[in-house]
Amino acid sequence: MKIRNSFLLLLALSAVLVTGCAKKPEPMSKSGFLLNTFVTVTIYDKEEPGLLDGCMELCRSYENLFSKTIETSEVFKLNHRRSQEQTVSADLKALLSLALSYCEMSQGAFDVTIEPLSSLWDFTSSSPQVPPEKEVKEAAEKVNYQNLKLEENHLTFLGEETAIDLGAVAKGYIADRMKDYLLENGVKSAIINLGGNVLTIGAKPDGSPFKIGLQKPYGDRNETIETLNISDMSVVSSGVYERHFEKDGVNYHHILNPKTGFPYENGLVSVTILSKSSADGDALSTACFSLGLEKGMGLLDSLENVCGIFITEDGQVHYSKGVEGFLAASP
Repeated sequence: MKIRNSFLLLLALSAVLVTGCAKKPEPMSKSGFLLNTFVTVTIYDKEEPGLLDGCMELCRSYENLFSKTIETSEVFKLNHRRSQEQTVSADLKALLSLALSYCEMSQGAFDVTIEPLSSLWDFTSSSPQVPPEKEVKEAAEKVNYQNLKLEENHLTFLGEETAIDLGAVAKGYIADRMKDYLLENGVKSAIINLGGNVLTIGAKPDGSPFKIGLQKPYGDRNETIETLNISDMSVVSSGVYERHFEKDGVNYHHILNPKTGFPYENGLVSVTILSKSSADGDALSTACFSLGLEKGMGLLDSLENVCGIFITEDGQVHYSKGVEGFLAASP
């Protein structure tokens, strides 16, 4: 599972009006290390700790389904299959269908079969190395989302060495399922934060939007470039400064170009997507980054109910249509 850029959650809540002698609910929060990142769930309108435990267990169950490294996971078994014809679970079918739609939409700039390449690069090592160019080229030749054929819950691999990596979309899908779980249990005000994939349920208990700070690239985690007013929406970013390393003056980051096998070099530093669905935001943040500023902005502007913020290497901030309504006024 990949790690995306972290947001500073500015969660100073005003007092909640209560009637009679009723005690206002105190915010509840729980964190854990899952999906190779820190997961935090905060509930503002209920005092039922079991709901937090349920969220963490749900997150863990999906990690055990979608991980490409856990040997008992469905994805691991697919990548180490003996037959090219496979039957997949309902959750994997839904996530893979979404991922393939964005592969198509981005014309392969985003590719869910990136696994032969992503396994070559280790961005978490204490002494990361650039893989040999020959190995990178050979791995890139194995990447092609069109080698996957999904019909209902039947998945056919058209290439023997085709392998799946859902790291660019899984966290968003999991966040959406955690939100569904909380809604089913009557929660109306909460924040789900999967290592920077932020998804809100409703607004603050007083009805005002949550304040989500957008971290300044390469800056201290307390430095923000924008503050967003967010209610019942998702905020997801992809950037070059979280999972990365520098070698011989070159910054190597985790967003890989399926064509070359090396990290994208397109002048972008980060892309942030605002959407209703966190799964859409997760996929779009990678797809739009992969496409670059002009094409990424064009893709966003062609879609409904999504918008984005692009930051380029020169420090300029670019907004797609619709972002202005979410920007908090400067103090």
